[in-house]
Amino acid sequence: MIRLACERPSDSEVPLARWSSIELAREAVARGICEQISGVTVWRWLSEDAIKPWQYRSWIFPRDPAFTTQAGRILELYSGRWEGELLHPGDYVVCCDEKPSIQARRRKHATLPAKAAVKRGQRAEHEYERGGALCYFAAWDARRARLFDRCDDKDGIIPFDKLVAQFMTVEPYSKARRVFVIVDNGSAHRGQASINRLQDRYKNLILVHTPIHASWLNQAEIYFSIVQRKVLTPNDFPDRSTLEQQLLAFGRRYEQIARPFEWKFTRQDLDRVAQRLEAPAVQAA
Repeated sequence: MIRLACERPSDSEVPLARWSSIELAREAVARGICEQISGVTVWRWLSEDAIKPWQYRSWIFPRDPAFTTQAGRILELYSGRWEGELLHPGDYVVCCDEKPSIQARRRKHATLPAKAAVKRGQRAEHEYERGGALCYFAAWDARRARLFDRCDDKDGIIPFDKLVAQFMTVEPYSKARRVFVIVDNGSAHRGQASINRLQDRYKNLILVHTPIHASWLNQAEIYFSIVQRKVLTPNDFPDRSTLEQQLLAFGRRYEQIARPFEWKFTRQDLDRVAQRLEAPAVQAA
């Protein structure tokens, strides 16, 4: 039964996307594995083995031919190295990104607070009216836990460059030995054109791109996940102005308790993953 649960239904020409415990029981009887079995029994066996064929996870196989090289540079920056040498005390590592199209959702009924007397949690009306949208930009100093943020009507080169100017025109970044700015491949900071634009403007800035489909390497994404949980869920704002005020106020509040993120995925971990992904291709060859 466990072996059957690990098969894809399509391998047996069964018109299902995923197995359920009931469908597995039915298939077992159809194959003659057993004369009779219940879905509850199948579910119990699979639960004991932590196999849940009705669940799945999405993933993206690394397609960037320079994935390991580009990702490795960022991981080394997080561990305090660049091109094999330790970072200088005057070096800074800043992660920049944008969170576009954040809507101000005005609930049609006021959000109700939790009530201890009736043991009821907070309630947010499902139906809402749209109060406008904005783009939230953030720059996170990965080694010193400093935050720079701003809001704009939409993403793009001009608003992104304004974010960079927020930290590159003030000390200590303006006079730093080097400022490594980590970005993904969004349209506002993609390719060699963005490198030329920003590095010509700030001589001590080094723009470092994540590989394609690897924005998870950018620590600004961690901060955005915190914002999503602590500010935007549930989303209940009367208008865009209130949404902007709340986002910027949270940034100042978060800075008071912020610490550098404890990044544990290393260059050595990356090399092990790359070898594991390459192994099937080598065996097939």
